[in-house]
Amino acid sequence: MEKEVVLSGIRPTGFLHLGNYFGAMRNYVRMQDDYNCYFFVANWHSLTTHPDTKELKNSVHRVIAENIACGLDPEKVALYIQSDVPEIAELYLYLNMLAYKGELEKTVTFKDKVRQQPDNVNAGLLTYPVLQAADILIHRAVKVPVGKDQEQHLEMARNFAERFNYRYGEVLPLPYAFNYDSELVRIMSLDGTGKMSKSENQMATLYLADDEDTIRKKIMKAKTDQGPETPGSAKPDYIQNLFTLMGLVSTPDTVKKFEDDFNASSAGNCIIRYGDMKKQLAEDMARFIRPIREKAADIQHNKELLSRIILQGADKARASASATLQLVREAVGMN
Repeated sequence: MEKEVVLSGIRPTGFLHLGNYFGAMRNYVRMQDDYNCYFFVANWHSLTTHPDTKELKNSVHRVIAENIACGLDPEKVALYIQSDVPEIAELYLYLNMLAYKGELEKTVTFKDKVRQQPDNVNAGLLTYPVLQAADILIHRAVKVPVGKDQEQHLEMARNFAERFNYRYGEVLPLPYAFNYDSELVRIMSLDGTGKMSKSENQMATLYLADDEDTIRKKIMKAKTDQGPETPGSAKPDYIQNLFTLMGLVSTPDTVKKFEDDFNASSAGNCIIRYGDMKKQLAEDMARFIRPIREKAADIQHNKELLSRIILQGADKARASASATLQLVREAVGMN
């Protein structure tokens, strides 16, 4: 029985962090045995925000290395760079003929970017969902792991595929959102102001490339309070986040000890010692991140290995993309 196709991409802007690992990459590692997986670094997408391209190549290589360090096997999956697959750009062109200015201007991400960068409202930014649809449809992917913020783009990809099929014949399968877990692990920033970020609020984000001293400093600065007012109180989000992190990297006995201390605490009788909790969490987190950081660094420094992995990924991705594009060209009459 042929495996279903799963696709996901990540922009090479900023460093991968703990939220990326537990929110996505850990699931990718599980998917690689059960599905036909295509994972890519979206370097074309990154151009919409006009980054410093002198660092783009190094950023792309770092993301590839960190994906492998987290457990992706280049022999099992197609791990590739977006710009190594020119077929995506041709499908992007065809899909642009089926996308309309009005619907693109209404996307939440476009509106957000217009507010963030009013002097850089470029056509690539407007048609970002169309390129994203081409990324997915070029491999005829049916399952796409996405967060809530990307569900609108995935719905648009289905719309573009439906319009293509209606106009040119049934060629493109419809993609749907997919995750192993009904509820993903949500990792908040250490200051309690939202999610961890690849490029913003860096002192409140734990990166997979952070050294042990940096991890300790960040966790010791994490937001806490005076403790619960009454025994068994509900935890504020930023306190719950510390317990969530501890649950991911510490032993069950350690978590239970601090849970019991929190639940027994009250005003005037605060048993929970957040300082001790953060010290323990920092040591456990440093131990968890260390092998990922070290393996990623080894891969980045091994240029021959990295080049071989990238070429292998491009070959796999282009074989799939070429087969889809042949069907698309025949349907459109461009063969």
